[in-house]
Amino acid sequence: MKYFKPILFILSALLLLSCSSDDDKISFTLLQLNDVYEISSIQGGNFGGMARVETIHKELLKENENTMLVMAGDFLNPSLLGGMKLNGEKIRGKQMIEVMNAMNFDVVAFGNHEFDIPKKDLQNRINESSFPWISSNVFNRTKESIKPFYQEINGVKTPVKGSFIKEISDADGTNIKIGFISVCIPSNPKEYVLYKDMFSSIQKEYDLIKEEVDVVLGLTHVKIEHDREIARLLPNIPLIMGGHEHDHKNEMIGNVKITKADANAKTAYIHSINFNKKTKETSIFSLLKIIDTSIVDDKKVKLVVDKWMEVMNSQISKIVENPYEIIYNTKIPLDGRDIPIRSNQTNLGQLIAKSMAYSYNNEVDCAIVNGGSIRIDDQLVGDINSVDAFRVLPFGGAVLKVKIKGSLLNKVLEYGNNAAGSGAYLQRSSIEMNDTLFSINNSTINPSKTYTIAISDYLMKGFDIPFLTPNHPEVISVFHPVSTDISYDIRKSVILYLKTL
Repeated sequence: MKYFKPILFILSALLLLSCSSDDDKISFTLLQLNDVYEISSIQGGNFGGMARVETIHKELLKENENTMLVMAGDFLNPSLLGGMKLNGEKIRGKQMIEVMNAMNFDVVAFGNHEFDIPKKDLQNRINESSFPWISSNVFNRTKESIKPFYQEINGVKTPVKGSFIKEISDADGTNIKIGFISVCIPSNPKEYVLYKDMFSSIQKEYDLIKEEVDVVLGLTHVKIEHDREIARLLPNIPLIMGGHEHDHKNEMIGNVKITKADANAKTAYIHSINFNKKTKETSIFSLLKIIDTSIVDDKKVKLVVDKWMEVMNSQISKIVENPYEIIYNTKIPLDGRDIPIRSNQTNLGQLIAKSMAYSYNNEVDCAIVNGGSIRIDDQLVGDINSVDAFRVLPFGGAVLKVKIKGSLLNKVLEYGNNAAGSGAYLQRSSIEMNDTLFSINNSTINPSKTYTIAISDYLMKGFDIPFLTPNHPEVISVFHPVSTDISYDIRKSVILYLKTL
C-alpha cells in the first residue's frame, strides 16, 4: 500500500499530460456579413440590426473564443444616414465604422460601394477603423503613382494588404495560422481607384501566403460567377465568403464552399470549422442565421446605433411627422437593386414615377426619374415605413412639372434607354416602348405635340442628360413647387402615394 499513492500520482500526471497534449486538431468559428448599409433593423423592425448581430457574435465567442467576425464588402455606402450632414459635414459611413468598431470586427474586405464616397472621406473611414481592411486588386491611383491604400493610426501609415493572417490556438496547444485573401469587383470606376485583374491578383496573393499559413480562406466582393471561377482557380481554398449579390447563396464548386448572406444583415452565415493540422483536412458546417425579432439587441452596440438614429430621425422629422408609421405592405419585393434599377424597368422604379405623377393629381402625361437617384441597392418587402422611402431616395429633391415638345421628349427617352447600365437610365410611368418607338397611353409620341411631364429636378439640371436643361428651346415651361406642395420633396410624394394604395 505504501507504493499506491506515488503510482496514483504518476498515473494522474500522465493522464493530465495526455489530456493537455497537442492533438493537432482545432475548431474555430466565422460570423459572416456582407452588403450591410443600415445599422438598425429594417422592414418595420422585423429584420436586421447590427445590435442583434452583436448578440449572436458574443454568444459564439462564449462557445468558442476562436470566433471571428468578418465583412465581405459594401458597408460605407449607400445609406440614408451617410447622405446626411452632422456638424456641417456629410456623414458618409462614419456611423457604420463606429458601430463596427463597437462590435470588434476582425477583418473586412473592400466592396465596390466603398468607392462611392470621395477619397478624403474613404481615407478618414479607414483611419477611424479599429480593424484591418484587405483587397489584392484595388489600389490608390494618383497623378504621380499607384500605391496601396493605407490606414493611418497615431501618425503611422500602414499599407492595406491583399491578405490578413490570424493566428489562433486552443486549450490543448494546437496552433494554426489562418489566411484571408480578397478581391473586389471593378464595377465602380473612380479617378482615385485602380482595379487590377481579379483572378491574377487573388492567385498572386494566394501564392504569397500559402506557405505562411495552415489554411487560406476567401473574403471576396465579386459576382457569384467570379467566385465560382476563383474556386476553380484555387481548389484548395475550402471556403469563399462572398458579397455583392444581396440574396443568400450556398454552393459547392469541387471542394470549395461559396456562401453569401442576405443584404442589410437580414441573415448572417455562421461557419463552424474543424481543421486537422496533420492532414490539412477541413470540415465546415455552415448555418444561415436569420436576424429577426427573436434576437435581443446587444446593449453596448445599441447605444451607438441609437445615437446615430437620433441624428437621422431629427432630419427626417423635418419632412414627415411620423417616420416609422407603416405606410404600405408588399409581399412582392420592390426591386431597387443597382443593376436592375439602372438597366430595366422595375416595380419600384415604376412606383416612384407613379408617385411623381400623383403629386400633380395625375394631371400629367407621364413621369420620369433617373435610376441613379434610387440608391437603396436592395429590395423592399413586407411592412414599409416613411424611413424606407428616405432610404430609397436619400438625396430627395423636388418633382418638377415641365411642358416639353414631343421631339425633345423622344430624344430624352432614347438617351435614357441607350444609357442602360448607368444612373442615367430612366424609370418611367405611362410610357411604353415598342421596338424603337415610345408611346404614351398607347399613342406614339408626336414630335410636334407639347407634353406635360413630371420629372425629377436633378434630371432638369443636365447632369445625366446633358441637353436637358430649362433653357432648351423645346422646353416650353418649368413649374417649381413651393414648400407646401406634395411635389416639393419626391420622398413625400412617394409616402403619400403609398398611403393611397
